[in-house]
Amino acid sequence: MTEQDKTNAKSQSKLKLINMNDIEVEEIRWIWYPFIAYGRLTVIQGDPGCGKTTLILAIAAAVTKGAPLPESGAIMEPLTVIFQTAEDGLGDTIKPRLLHTGADCSRVIVIDESEKELSLSDSRIEETLLKTGAKLFILDPIQGYLGSDVDMHRANEIRPVLKRISLIAEKTGCAFIVVGHLNKGSNQSQYRGLGSIDIQAAARSVLTVGRVKGNKYLRAFAQGKNNLAPEGKSIAFELNPNSGFRWVGAHPITVDELLTGKNDSRETATERAQSILINELTGRIIPASDIYDMADELDISNRTLNRVKSAAGVRSFKKQNQWYWTIDEPAEQGCQQPCLEDLATLHTYVESGGITGKINDSTKPEKQGCQKPYIDDLATLPPNENGCANDRGGE
Repeated sequence: MTEQDKTNAKSQSKLKLINMNDIEVEEIRWIWYPFIAYGRLTVIQGDPGCGKTTLILAIAAAVTKGAPLPESGAIMEPLTVIFQTAEDGLGDTIKPRLLHTGADCSRVIVIDESEKELSLSDSRIEETLLKTGAKLFILDPIQGYLGSDVDMHRANEIRPVLKRISLIAEKTGCAFIVVGHLNKGSNQSQYRGLGSIDIQAAARSVLTVGRVKGNKYLRAFAQGKNNLAPEGKSIAFELNPNSGFRWVGAHPITVDELLTGKNDSRETATERAQSILINELTGRIIPASDIYDMADELDISNRTLNRVKSAAGVRSFKKQNQWYWTIDEPAEQGCQQPCLEDLATLHTYVESGGITGKINDSTKPEKQGCQKPYIDDLATLPPNENGCANDRGGE
């Protein structure tokens, strides 16, 4: 046997094959659905000063207490968090922010880098996870932990490093969050992350953080990629120098609007959609199909319209296989009870088929501006928009 034959035989002896019939189906578990999954890599990216670190510390604080995160409601057991930062001081920045957000600091661990800097290839990462049982590992920012011999712009160098971290995450069940900065190039979120596109490719979830135009204290993040579940709602938070960090909740803003809106004086599609809904629906009941047609003429997509419905205060209901939308007229300050005069007017409109148009207000309520409640079979407007999507108005 020649040397080449021996080499080939040795190579073949190491061949291992996996039959998919032998693979067990695994359920994805979440720290925060659908943003951060156990055993997977998440990227949180944004421009300097947009609040990335404060956001991440607020997430870490909630995890250490087992507190529910916005739009989740799920209460988990308190978890240990590993937090590594190459940019901020532990004593003057990180711990004060953790205390401000109410974190259990006994559950926040830092790998000591005083004698040797940490990198993603460092064996101390897996060793720490096995020793502490931590389920969230945060690296802020990623370029501070690649190692001196890894160029983050070269796919062939960054790919094996991220592959190793992904395998550790899967093995230990620990969620990894890496923080990234944005470049000044394309407005598309997947190409704005600093470094190789492979960083985005390795992540199962990518969240982009930015400022919300028109409110100097408001920030938000939007999900631009999710390989594990449908993309989640954008979440807003407030960074006020007087009151500090505060969760705001779901916000109708897209990744593209976060990336471009802060330097664009033109009205965004989201703003135009919200204006249309408020202007057309306040005090009126209009078929949802008419609103969609109107928006289509103004180049506003159905998706954008559906996304801003809640923020605009739209209430929807179904009558005889047709969805209708309306927005209650604002009540005057001090109006505690819905006005009870002329309650049959709206019901008459529906029964007669004249559903579109201004609500008849011939009998003035006691407090001008109070919205008359719906009655009889219209009394139960759904508090959440969970109707049938095929009816163009139920969701």
